[in-house]
Amino acid sequence: MGSFIYLDDFLKEHVKNGPAGCGCAVVQNDELLYEGYYGYADLEKKKIITPDTVYRQFSTTKVIICTAAMMLFERGRFLMDDPLYEYFPEWKDTMVADTGEDGGIYIRAAKRPIQIRDCFSMAMGIGYGGEDYTHQMMEKVRRNLAETVGDYTLRQDIYAMSQVPVRFDPGTHFLYGFGHELVAGLIEVVSGKKVSDFLQSELFEPLEMNSTGYRYFGDIRERMVTPYSRREDGSMIPVKGMFDHRHEPDAKYEAGGAGLFSTVRDYLNFSQMMACGGVYKGRNIIGRKTIDLMRTNQLNEQQLKDFSGSYLAGYGYGYGVRTMLSPGSGSNTSVGEFGWTGYMGTYIAIDPSEKAAVVYMHNLEPNMEEYTHHRVRNMAFGALK
Repeated sequence: MGSFIYLDDFLKEHVKNGPAGCGCAVVQNDELLYEGYYGYADLEKKKIITPDTVYRQFSTTKVIICTAAMMLFERGRFLMDDPLYEYFPEWKDTMVADTGEDGGIYIRAAKRPIQIRDCFSMAMGIGYGGEDYTHQMMEKVRRNLAETVGDYTLRQDIYAMSQVPVRFDPGTHFLYGFGHELVAGLIEVVSGKKVSDFLQSELFEPLEMNSTGYRYFGDIRERMVTPYSRREDGSMIPVKGMFDHRHEPDAKYEAGGAGLFSTVRDYLNFSQMMACGGVYKGRNIIGRKTIDLMRTNQLNEQQLKDFSGSYLAGYGYGYGVRTMLSPGSGSNTSVGEFGWTGYMGTYIAIDPSEKAAVVYMHNLEPNMEEYTHHRVRNMAFGALK
């Protein structure tokens, strides 16, 4: 393993007190520098982790979705300043839910329309959870939608969610949430294809990502890692993946924020392409300057405060990706290194300055992301020549 011996040793030990199993790979200049797989895909069946093991991606879905959308951006299909309602007319009269000093909720018109950029940069005003009025309305709208139509589609969800007042005026704060469902919907509107069909033809096939998708196919179900919850006493309890029902062949919803499954090797092909200026095996997938735009910080001073936290120290947020602003914060990557993480432990870090990328995956809750990802990142980039 050469200089990757420290990373290798760490992962060998990590599966003893962390996830049941994990996989990690590092690439630079199209050359595979490191690849390691440790532990079990299923403890009860004693099924070991291999390069063919498939992991639930959760929010690392977002990077692929936003890349696909940016491919359409560079083809002239939309502009970042376009109002969202030009593509989804039901979103024209966006309302804001203000909380008054008396604790009451006051609904008013937004000061400006939601723009496409707000959806990419998580500044459109609807999050994923919480006790606020917006989240309560979000849950109510989705309950009604499920009762009315059953298994609804992304487009039906977007239409229904237009009824929900946002938490702030568009573009004024950062709030992690519904924005990337709107980006996925935008892909459908401007391409005329389902999200899955666009991803398949424009990314998965040319990048040889043969084990990546939304729906089970072939032997994917059998290769999927079993997700576990590690209890305080160290015991590992198998749990059901939050979105596993959406992997069934007859499922309808294709999300922008989560929902894909993939392998380390598949995602490494994508990450390698993004690290090397959008080119994979001589084929241009996306423009180098478009990748540069994606990894340019879009957050203002207030939004950076909203975004801050120890896990994200030194990072800002671009169009669907965290982006390194200050390596001195504790990272040994370059300014502009970018990527994201997933709810159950998936992680990618892409550094175009070094033409290098790191992909790490496990499926565990709690996901141990701060402990695991920062160490993997620092060991992997520390081993680069």
